[in-house]
Amino acid sequence: MKKQFVIALIATFAYVAACAAEVYPSRPITLIVPFAAGGPTDMLARSIADRMRGSLGQRLVIENVTGAGGSLGVGRVARAIPDGYTVVIGNWSTHVANAVIYPLQYDLLKDFEPVALLPSSPQLIVTGKTVSAKDLEALLLWLKSNKASAGTAGIGSASHVGGLYFETLTGAKLTFVPYRGTAPAIQDLMGGQTDLMFDQAANSLPYVRSGSIKAYAVTSKTRLAAAPDIPTVDEAGLPGFYVSVWHGLWAPKGTPPEIIARLDAAIVEALADPALRQHFNDLGQEIPAQSQLTPLALASTQKAEMEKWWPIIKAANIKGD
Repeated sequence: MKKQFVIALIATFAYVAACAAEVYPSRPITLIVPFAAGGPTDMLARSIADRMRGSLGQRLVIENVTGAGGSLGVGRVARAIPDGYTVVIGNWSTHVANAVIYPLQYDLLKDFEPVALLPSSPQLIVTGKTVSAKDLEALLLWLKSNKASAGTAGIGSASHVGGLYFETLTGAKLTFVPYRGTAPAIQDLMGGQTDLMFDQAANSLPYVRSGSIKAYAVTSKTRLAAAPDIPTVDEAGLPGFYVSVWHGLWAPKGTPPEIIARLDAAIVEALADPALRQHFNDLGQEIPAQSQLTPLALASTQKAEMEKWWPIIKAANIKGD
C-alpha cells in the first residue's frame, strides 16, 4: 500500500511538473463571441484571431454564444478554467451596460482578467432621406418642432443609450423604437418608418456612402479616416457628445500573468499589421494607440465608462427581457 502511495505521489508530481513546463499555447484557444455571427463584434474577432494565429502558433476557434444581450457568453467565460484556453471578446454593452440592465451571475470587474483594449466604433448620427435638415444644427432645430422617432438595435443597446444621452444634452424628446438588431432598424430608417438613429459607424458607413441615409456627425473627438467629410460632434455643434462601442479581450479571473502577457503581445503584433489596420480603418473602426493595447488601459476604460453610463441607464430604468 505504501509503495502504491509513493508511486501515485510521484505520478502526481510528474503531472504537475509537465503542466508547469507546458509551453502556452499548446492547443487551440476558444474565443467566445457573445453575439451572433456576422455582426460587428464577430467580424472584428475573426479578423484579429486570424492574425493572432501567426504569433501564438495556435488557432483561435470562434464560438458564438448568444443570448441575454451577450451575458450568456460572457458568463460562460467567467466560469471557465483560468488556463488561457477560453477567452471572450466583449464590448461596451457586455462589459458596461449589462451590469445595470441584467441580473448577472458574475461580477464584471472581479471575475475577469483584462487582456487588451481593442478597436472601437464611434457612432454616426444618421437620418433617412426624408429628414430635410442639412446639418446637425438644423437637425437639432427640426427635432424641437417635430415628434421624432429613433430606431435602436434593442432596449439597452448602444443606439438606445446613446439616444438617451442625446436627449440629456439637447433637451430633445425622442420616441425610441426597439428592433431585434441593427439591420432591421436601418431598413426602417431607409424606408422612412423612423426618423433618426445613433448607430455604429461600422454598420452605417456603407449606407451613408450609397446615399441611402444621411450622416450629420461622428460621435468622437476626431474625424473618421474612412469618412473624413463627416464632421465631429464638436465641429457640428454638439460638443462632448462622445459615444463609442469599444471592444476588449478578457480571460477568467486567476489566469496567470504570463498568459495574459502572451495574449496581449499577440494582439499588439496583430494590430500592427498594415493590412489589418487598413481593413479596420475602411470599416470605420478606430485602433487604439499601441500604448493603450494593455490590460491596464482596458481596465481603466471599462471603469471610466461605467462611471459615465451607469447613471444614465439607471435613470432610464432600462431592464433586459
